[in-house]
Parts: sequence; C-alpha cells; structure tokens
Amino acid sequence: MFLGIDIGSSSSKVLAVDAAGTVLGSAVVNIGTGTNGVELALEELKQRTGLGREEAEYTVVTGYGRMTYQGADEQITEISCHAKGVVSRYPQARTIIDIGGQDAKAIQLGADGRVENFVMNEKCAAGTGRFFEVMARVLNCTIRELPQLAAQSREAVPISSICTVFAESEVISQLAGGATLASVARGAHVSVARRVSGLAKRVEIRPQVVMTGGVALNGTMAQCLSEELGVPVTIPDSPQTMGALGAAIFAKEHFSRA
Repeated sequence: MFLGIDIGSSSSKVLAVDAAGTVLGSAVVNIGTGTNGVELALEELKQRTGLGREEAEYTVVTGYGRMTYQGADEQITEISCHAKGVVSRYPQARTIIDIGGQDAKAIQLGADGRVENFVMNEKCAAGTGRFFEVMARVLNCTIRELPQLAAQSREAVPISSICTVFAESEVISQLAGGATLASVARGAHVSVARRVSGLAKRVEIRPQVVMTGGVALNGTMAQCLSEELGVPVTIPDSPQTMGALGAAIFAKEHFSRA
C-alpha cells in the first residue's frame, strides 16, 4: 500500500493506492494545518479499509502543511501532486484550477501531463473558500446552502471589493439597500468566478479544464466559472482528494525506483 497525504489550510486528505495504482480508500477531514486533522483522516481510512499508516510501503505528503509533517518519506509540492492526480484520471487535461480554503491556483499542463506553468493567489482570500464562508455568515446560511441560495437568482449583485473584509461591508450595505439574499449570493459566486478566471487566464486556458479543491463541490461556482472561462469545467468525483491521489501515485513510483 502506498499513501498520499494532502494537508491543506482548512482540510486534511489521505488516500491509499495499491501496486497497480488502484485506489484502496480515502478520507477527508475538514480541519487542516496545525491540527490533528491528518491523524483523524488516517483513523477514518483505517476504519473504512483496515489499512493503517504502518501498512504503507512509502508515504508522500503534500499541501500547505507538508513542511511541518514528520510522518512521511518525502514531501512534494501541491502543484506537482495535483497535476499527477488529475492526469491519472483525465489524460487530456491541460488546465487545472484548484480553489481551496485560503488560496487558488491555476496550473497549465503540457501534452505529456507535466506542469508547464502555474500561478497562485495566496495573499487575498477573495477568490477562495474563505470568501464563501464569510458570505454565508453574512447571509445567515450554511456554506452548503449558499450555492442553492445563489441558484434561486439570475441577477448577480456586483461585489467590487477585492478584500474579503471590505466585501463583507459592501454586502451588508447592499442588503440594507434592498438587495435580495439570492442575488447577493449569486453575486458572490460571480465575483469569485471572475477573480479565478482572471488568475487562470494568466497561464492561458487550454481545454480540458479540470477543477479541484473543496470549492469544486459547489456546483453553482463551477457553473459560474465555466461561463467566465467560456469552456466546460470538469469536476472529478472526489475533487478534494486529487492532491492526495497524486501524492499516493508519486509514493508508488518512487518506491518502485528505490
């Protein structure tokens, strides 16, 4: 068994593959760097599959918190691991858009599946999952209810502030001025889609576009992003674990070379 661990800012993901690269199981826990998220995810994986960390022949860790994790044989960047994981499922992928809790990335792939270019937005939460958490709180709904609320309106209230704190104040003012909850929710999705689209266009959009990360679970966001990019956006069955999948595949490959 080969183990991939992806420690994000707001979630911890683990995934195991066998010698053939077949996924044996995975687990996602919604707490990340600086917590016991990895231990909880590993325990969940063991409960599901009977496989513990001690069964792993080789372990690769990736993600925001990889540098502080001591239980792996190797650390590999999330850019490389997302590319490896996505290409293993979508060989025709040429662009990856990964939106996590605190950052967003756009990765350009060559025909051989290797990373050719990438850009990241990690200094502002306006194009990340954190932005949606703030908007959900302001709109008095859960993060899971936010996409459903946005889907109830075709009108999108403009949110111009590039700072999440200022955007929160802007939304409060719009609600006070009579804007509906649904139109503000729609505006939040369009705002994030435009910011991420602008980021992605810096690496040149090439189909097939695959979206990963926790925000990819938001169907309304995926739809808005597709509209902004002008191309279809593919969502994997488990978008949160693409980095862990890539890490597990690297673990298998690097062990076999040893």
